[in-house]
This record gives sequence, C-alpha cells and structure tokens, in this order.
Amino acid sequence: MTEPTATVTYIETDLAIDDLTNADWQRAEAIEIRTYWSGLEAPETRHFRARLLWSDTHFFARFEAEQHEPLIVNPKPNVTTKADELWERDVCEIFLAPDRGHPRRYLEFEAAPTGEWLDLAIEIDGDVRKTEWDFASGLEAAAAVEGTLVTIAIKIPLARFGAPPVRGDIWLGNIFRCVGEGETRGYLAWRPTRTERPAFHVPEAFGKIEFV
Repeated sequence: MTEPTATVTYIETDLAIDDLTNADWQRAEAIEIRTYWSGLEAPETRHFRARLLWSDTHFFARFEAEQHEPLIVNPKPNVTTKADELWERDVCEIFLAPDRGHPRRYLEFEAAPTGEWLDLAIEIDGDVRKTEWDFASGLEAAAAVEGTLVTIAIKIPLARFGAPPVRGDIWLGNIFRCVGEGETRGYLAWRPTRTERPAFHVPEAFGKIEFV
C-alpha cells in the first residue's frame, strides 16, 4: 500500500497572515485528518484539514477544524510571544523535517484558536528529546472562530529552514490536532503514531511532504 504524500503548492505572491479567505488557499490540496494518534477513526465533529502553500520566501499552513464542543483556550491570550505549554489546550500543529536524511531533527509549530503560537526546534537523540526553547522562526499566526469552524493559519520565513526548497523537494513531517479536555481529550494525527499512549514526537511515523 502506497503511503500518502502531502503537497505544498507554490504561490507567486506572499499572503498576509490574516488573509484567511484568500483564493490561493483553495489551490492547495486539502489534507484530511480523521484519525486519532492510535489510528482509530475520530468522530466527524473533530475532523480537520490542512492546506500547505509556499512562496519564494515563506511556508504557509492553514488548518480548518470542526468545533462542536467548548473551546479549551487561554482566557487571556498573549500573541506577542510564544505560548508555553500551548499543547495543553486546543491547538493545531505541524512538525517539519527539511532534511530527509535526519528526520530526528525537526521543527515544531503550533497555533491555537486564539492566535497564540509556539515554535520549537527538536532533536531526538536515542531516548532523549532535546528541545531548543529559544528557537525563533519568525512565525506569524492568525485565527478565526465562526460557528462550528475554527480556522488557523501560520506563516514562517523559509530562511529558518536552511536551504530553500525547490519544486520536487520532499520534506518529512506530520500534522496534528489536540481538542477537548479530560478523559475525552482527543489527539488527532495525519500519520498515526500508534504509540501505547498519545504521543506526537515519533519521527518514524512522519509522512512525505512534497513541494509542487
């Protein structure tokens, strides 16, 4: 069985981070995420999708999530700096490993329905996960909540990934969502990590992400 590949669609002009309805977003493949980290199907009311774009200077991701339960968010969000422990609340995430030869060195980007964000550089050395908390990608984030739909977008300068991509390049990565709280909290994954307990930091589960 062929493993799915996500695509990143090229655009000639950068998008403003708060331009969540720009027509260019519809040019991107809709990557549907419907399963929990375990591989089990999540309820339709928790499904979400991601769309990925790139320009000569930036990488873009937009998440569109169904929201049929109370939002678990910071009541006093601060969007001017990275939000510590953002993963403890409702959030969408993308992990990216630009160097396919070293998938255990990757970058983590998170954004919440409040517009809060977090960027980290990760390296897994044996059983130890090393986190560069001071990593600064220049990430920008924006979000909107309208009825039962949460839309979140992030924009990252390509310079922070090392050598810029060209058409046909393939990175590795995964896409996630955390939603809800308590015993019913859900951890969705594009490529299920299939760990005993919910876990996202599993490079062996990363999928291919191709620039087109």
